[in-house]
Amino acid sequence: MSIEVQHRTDVAERAMPLVFVVIWSTGFIVARLIAPHAEPLTFLSIRYVLGALVFSVISVAVGAKWPRTVAAWRSALVAGVLMQSVYTAGVFWAVRHGLPAGIAALIAGLQPLLTGLLSFPLLGEPVGRRRWIGIALGFSGALLVLSPGFGTMAALPWLPLAVCCVGMMGMTLGTIWQKRTAVGADLRTNAAVQFMGAAAVTAPLALLLENGGFDGSLAVWAGLLWAVFGLSVGAISLLMLLIRRGAIAGVASLFYLVPPVSAGMAFLLFGERLTLVQVAGMLVAAAGVAIANRG
Repeated sequence: MSIEVQHRTDVAERAMPLVFVVIWSTGFIVARLIAPHAEPLTFLSIRYVLGALVFSVISVAVGAKWPRTVAAWRSALVAGVLMQSVYTAGVFWAVRHGLPAGIAALIAGLQPLLTGLLSFPLLGEPVGRRRWIGIALGFSGALLVLSPGFGTMAALPWLPLAVCCVGMMGMTLGTIWQKRTAVGADLRTNAAVQFMGAAAVTAPLALLLENGGFDGSLAVWAGLLWAVFGLSVGAISLLMLLIRRGAIAGVASLFYLVPPVSAGMAFLLFGERLTLVQVAGMLVAAAGVAIANRG
């Protein structure tokens, strides 16, 4: 490999976490965009079916190897249910039913703390002092970014709050499960099976709890296309690569950057005001993630 090619490879690998955070952060923008036009579980069920179809087509086109054992299929299905049906559907449903988006983001921001606590007993990955300092700084920064919305915490609906907490735990366990079981799996076929599992769980819930609301407007179709190709294909592929290559606590700390980046996008797209405290929180969160992932 030439020096120039190696340099490009190094640059691409270093850019992966940043690209992942930017794409993942658009999920909150998509949720806001489609809220008036589609019910959350119905929207997500369509997204999961299309995500499974896209990854299946890609896998067949490149001749990727599918799981060969029942255990491998089970592992991928469980990861999809935890990271998609439990986490994404849980957060979408909670916000739809009255939980402020800022509070939902704060609860999701507890994931790196829980991941740090569980990474050693479940994976044998120690979390050193430097990484704990980075995790604590990242959480502090996320708190500052979300602080303007804390005035709404006095009268939070208990059921959406509980569902959002379950969603956060689902994402935590899903990333740990993915790290533990998908070491030798092909990422493309693994993702296809994950979305099959997510659709198999979310679609029945949508039929049970919703009326199939999907108005077919330009906004909802634009949101769906980005959710499938940007979030499902782009962000999930990057997340699985990062999980495979890095310590799970370090990968989880990247989620601290999601509230700041989402707030910046909301400022640019919807004119939502950013205070100096929020800007300071963005810097603190970025510093925490840099410390947690150093080296």
